Amino acid sequence: MSEVQGNPLNALLARVPAVERIMSSAAVQPLLAEYGRTQVLAAVRAALDRLRQDLQAGAVHDAGLQDDGHAIASATSHDGPDVLQGGAHLDSACNESQVVSQAAILLAQRAQSRLRAVFNLTGTVLHTNLGRALLPDEAVRAVVEALTRPMNLEFDLATGSRGDRDDLIDDVICELTGAEAATVVNNNAAAVLLTLSALASKKEVIVSRGELVEIGGAFRIPDIMSRAGARLREVGATNRTHLKDYEEAIGPRTAMLMKVHCSNYAISGFTKSIELDELAPLAHRHGVPMAVDLGSGTLVDLAQWGLPNEPTVRENIAAGADLVTFSGDKLLGGPQAGLIVGRADLIRKIKKHPLKRALRVGKLTLAALEPVLRLYQAPEFLSERLTTLRLLTRPAAEMQAFAERALPLLQRALGESFIVSAEPMFSQIGSGALPVEQLPSYGLVVRLASGKRSGRALMKLEKAFHALPRPVIGRITDDALRLDLRCLECADEATFLSQGEALHA
Repeated sequence: MSEVQGNPLNALLARVPAVERIMSSAAVQPLLAEYGRTQVLAAVRAALDRLRQDLQAGAVHDAGLQDDGHAIASATSHDGPDVLQGGAHLDSACNESQVVSQAAILLAQRAQSRLRAVFNLTGTVLHTNLGRALLPDEAVRAVVEALTRPMNLEFDLATGSRGDRDDLIDDVICELTGAEAATVVNNNAAAVLLTLSALASKKEVIVSRGELVEIGGAFRIPDIMSRAGARLREVGATNRTHLKDYEEAIGPRTAMLMKVHCSNYAISGFTKSIELDELAPLAHRHGVPMAVDLGSGTLVDLAQWGLPNEPTVRENIAAGADLVTFSGDKLLGGPQAGLIVGRADLIRKIKKHPLKRALRVGKLTLAALEPVLRLYQAPEFLSERLTTLRLLTRPAAEMQAFAERALPLLQRALGESFIVSAEPMFSQIGSGALPVEQLPSYGLVVRLASGKRSGRALMKLEKAFHALPRPVIGRITDDALRLDLRCLECADEATFLSQGEALHA
């Protein structure tokens, strides 16, 4: 008796198709046309290796595909003797078409982009982990144009000579802010770093202790000071700083006074801080610049749309700030960028610093930023055309109407183990903007039908939402999974509802 005949496992392994046989089969030809021989060969080998491992472990895996082409693999265990006897499961697994199907799953998984569209139902509009501001249509069209055609990024069409990329947006920024000049880098942290490096290296920058903030990603004002080569001079106490604290700290080594907008936290109670219109004259009397890190930054008074008040860039310039730094992808509603606006002489020094080239933005950022800024030139249309503002001002009644339509569909998909309800809730702006302010909202709430507390069951359900063709990101609080509908726009409602069957499966 041969070794194959005498060893049942070897007999099984001998029935696994050879790589060459699979690669020459008709079933694999569509994969070769789509992915190329190199990737398909690797996937076929991986599928065959997996099959051999399953046979050795006493399990054979059946595979299927979701409607969207993403892989679902479920393992069905069998007793050893049943598998070793061959049978339908073995015949199916060792079939050439089944191996090709497994290879197709692997190829689809590998080809899927790691950066995917999701539904942001967290209730946080400017969610840092989900990409912050969504671009309006005008910006999207401009980015597509910049992606597919040469652009005059650094070419002056009037003179035919080399131009400055900041010139593309300088005029409109200055018009909207009242500043003399402007420059753009890749985020607000870079804007602060560049400003300090260019104007305060080896000198002192005076900041109130109550403004030494930390924002996401462990970005701390003291750390950025040291990296920029500036020396931090803290004044006042955490909760109270007086004008005399600044004045007593000013000396021959002082490079600037700096205010940091505490956009990601609030101190209440026995507090005092010095407003810019008091601090700027002090700086100017001593001949040092007054800089403001505005953080999120907005160009318009949000109160006109019923939103909480936030100081604008123009207000800071008018109050005496020589430089203001702020973000492009927060309340501004544009792409990730850091903007520096202010006195022309200071902006020139900043632009000459070597770090400016390292931190400058590319054509896609500028292509998106310009149309966003131009929307502010027609403020009467802003709440309709600027996506961020439209989401922030979305009526709760509109969200409630959709919640009530979606409730029975979601309940049917989840089955009897869960109870779904439509309830009022509160959203937040996010990304450090107005942290204590809440926006009345509406959404869907999923609880265990048993009424018991079970974080594990909710986490499993949350994971199922994340695994949908377009993942749904909600939040678990108070023993419930909450899906805030503020950021689910009308154009996406049908797609959201269509995923019910996938969730049920």
